[in-house]
Amino acid sequence: MGEESRKWILLIASIWVQAFTGTNFDFSSYSSDLKSVLDITQLQLNYLAVASDMGKLFGWCSGLCLLYLPLWIITLISAFLGVVGNGLQWLVIQKIISLPYVLVFLSCLAAGCSICWFNTVCYVICIKNFTSSIPLALSLSISFNGVTAALYTFLVNSVNSSDDALYLLLNALIPLLISSVTLIPITILYQPARPLPSSDSIHHRDFPVFIGLYILSLITGLYLLILDDISTSTTWARITLVGAIFLLVLPLFMPRIVYARDQWTCLRNLSLDVTKPDDGDYDNDELNKGLIGSGDNDDGDEESTGNGSVGVTFTRKKKCGFVKEMMERDKMRVICEEHSARLLLRRWDFWLYYVAYLCGGTTGLVYCNNLGQITKSLGFSSETSSVISLYSICSFFGRLLAAGPDFLSNWNIHFARTGWYTIGMVPTPIAFTLLAASGSEASLRISTGMLGLSSGFLFSEAVSITSELFGPNSAPVNHNILITNIPIGSCLFGLIAALVYDSNAESSTRISWMLSMSMCTGRKCYFQTFIWWGCISMAGLVSSLLLFVRTRIAYDNFERNRKRNTTQTD
Repeated sequence: MGEESRKWILLIASIWVQAFTGTNFDFSSYSSDLKSVLDITQLQLNYLAVASDMGKLFGWCSGLCLLYLPLWIITLISAFLGVVGNGLQWLVIQKIISLPYVLVFLSCLAAGCSICWFNTVCYVICIKNFTSSIPLALSLSISFNGVTAALYTFLVNSVNSSDDALYLLLNALIPLLISSVTLIPITILYQPARPLPSSDSIHHRDFPVFIGLYILSLITGLYLLILDDISTSTTWARITLVGAIFLLVLPLFMPRIVYARDQWTCLRNLSLDVTKPDDGDYDNDELNKGLIGSGDNDDGDEESTGNGSVGVTFTRKKKCGFVKEMMERDKMRVICEEHSARLLLRRWDFWLYYVAYLCGGTTGLVYCNNLGQITKSLGFSSETSSVISLYSICSFFGRLLAAGPDFLSNWNIHFARTGWYTIGMVPTPIAFTLLAASGSEASLRISTGMLGLSSGFLFSEAVSITSELFGPNSAPVNHNILITNIPIGSCLFGLIAALVYDSNAESSTRISWMLSMSMCTGRKCYFQTFIWWGCISMAGLVSSLLLFVRTRIAYDNFERNRKRNTTQTD
């Protein structure tokens, strides 16, 4: 029971870290103040957003440092980067200090690195402590990253709702405070990974606890969504904040409640069945046998050869058309095989995955970065915080939905996770089409909700896909390689938005296109941008569909092997 309690406490600690460190969501809340104080154009403001996302480029460093440093030191480094990056920006907006544009850019970069390093800490906690329930643990932990903007909005409204710069101060101090609180369980309870049986029995023992935690998470999201609009006053914001913190503490008691109920049920059944004869002993030795990667090939239409050095199976080339040959080349036949960084970059599946992530989830993130300017250009300045909170909460729900495939598999409903990823990308081009078609507040809110759901689902599902396709032990490094597409997409897609915005800005508001602040109002500011983003997201949808086609057989083989081993243990 001590081992069980340890891993659940660590999971709750990762939830708290995620809930208060998703500071990239509130960039739009203070971006206008930053633009005004620095007297910069929309293009230059876009570069600051890119700098924040560019922290993902150095995310692999956190995975590398974990090979030599304990987890609690990585947590402290993450908090330190956040204090420096966000703290300097707050001092600039308050005009306490004056920094050149280059140093502000570097401070945004440090803040972005902080988020990425915190994420790595949470990934490692989930992967190392829930070997048989990795996707459920990851989706639960990552989902709370989406409530940060809503929680910070409540905090700001509790103090001074008119001071948008307060977001930056909170971005600097709150993650440091949460890190200090969670440092105790991370330091004392976290242990290096040990080989644990990846068995259905462990998964079934955890499953009721996960159901309870997901129900509490759903209640938390609904609570934040419903009370967001009425928490604008200081009194209501404080009351709502207390309720939100209570809901975040409540999961700490869920495992104990579920285990106590299970123990009581077992004792009651034992007392009722004590006189019944044994039906035979169950041999559980088969639980530790190769559930993954047996390499069995039940497809009669294709031949395969094994690569013993890396444990990956590739399809043999056949004489066929160009398209079919490209689809069959290096096709993955088994999942959860470990991939080194060098092998990862040689896989066609990785690059399809990379493009799908770049053109899917990243476009939603770039939309979030520009959300403050979008609402103001459409004439809804007073609704900026509300719309940003809507995106954040919908992102939270999207991340929770990413656990859907795992709950369905427990009820013998199986579908490749890459297929779910494709389905989750469908709302993105629809939302951009709606934004281009109408500039009303209703279409803005509906599209923002759709993009929040879609991007949240994709971000959360991607962590599990990386673990399954390229190996759970290599996931911290491999996933940080994958998310290098975020700064790339942020730069390219944000550049499109900035150029369109500045080209439509009124000439009277600026003397020189690159030397003073520009302002744009009306649908024309982002109309062409929405069309471009819609086309880009369609390219991501096609890439995701191709990835699903190429990996479907690997997931089918995995499921067949799982059923075979389950049958042998019964």
